[in-house]
Amino acid sequence: MRKLFLSLLASSAISTLAFSAASAADLPVRAAPPAPVFAAPPIFTWTGFYAGVNAGWGWRDNDRESVILTGPGIPGGLEGGTLLFGNSDDGGFVGGGQIGYNYQIGSFVIGAEADIQWADTDDGENAVFVPAPGFTGTFVPGRFENSQDWFGTVRARAGVAFGQALIYATGGFAYSDDNTGWTAGGGVEWALPVNLFGSSAVTFGVEALYLSFDEDDDNNRSIGTFDPVVGPPVQVFGPAGGDDSADFWVARAKLNFKFGTY
Repeated sequence: MRKLFLSLLASSAISTLAFSAASAADLPVRAAPPAPVFAAPPIFTWTGFYAGVNAGWGWRDNDRESVILTGPGIPGGLEGGTLLFGNSDDGGFVGGGQIGYNYQIGSFVIGAEADIQWADTDDGENAVFVPAPGFTGTFVPGRFENSQDWFGTVRARAGVAFGQALIYATGGFAYSDDNTGWTAGGGVEWALPVNLFGSSAVTFGVEALYLSFDEDDDNNRSIGTFDPVVGPPVQVFGPAGGDDSADFWVARAKLNFKFGTY
């Protein structure tokens, strides 16, 4: 009897364990959390097209030469005197826009840029007339243009990139409403932090340029009015200077939007 009871108890225990194991196998298994994904930060490249705006300060130094009024330039063929021009160191606001393209090769960056600028500088200068001994009558000098209302440049750029910073030199062709010349300079540019302006492709820079424009040697330019002792006033035509040049400096800040990838 006792053996029979123990056998029944053992059988019940085994059945219970088997049922529990089967029930546990039917329970849902909790899924393991996904492994975290670490995205590598984007690598900045200077390669690509860009466009932007700029603003700064421009100032000039005019090398206009003195003019000696003599011969057929003065009625009667008498030596008249000398036309003197003062130093023209005018300055003012400059601003405009630029477009360009960069191509990065390792740490080296080459490219091209074109810009157009409005220049708010002095529009002209007054001259002083020093009469020669024996000069009769009165000579009133005119007002001479010594600045451009606008100018533009087309330049090559070459520099070295240090990650998101670029140091470069630039130079090329300069032009204005009435003459042409050349320009050279350099600057520093930085790529701003990602998404600072809702875009990851914005750069900021500072740049300095030197521009030299050749003045026209126009022998048919009116340089003033001669009022003789007897007779009506007449205009005097002659060169406004010899081999003149207008030098112009620009210091400006630039903000560019770079198209394409970061």
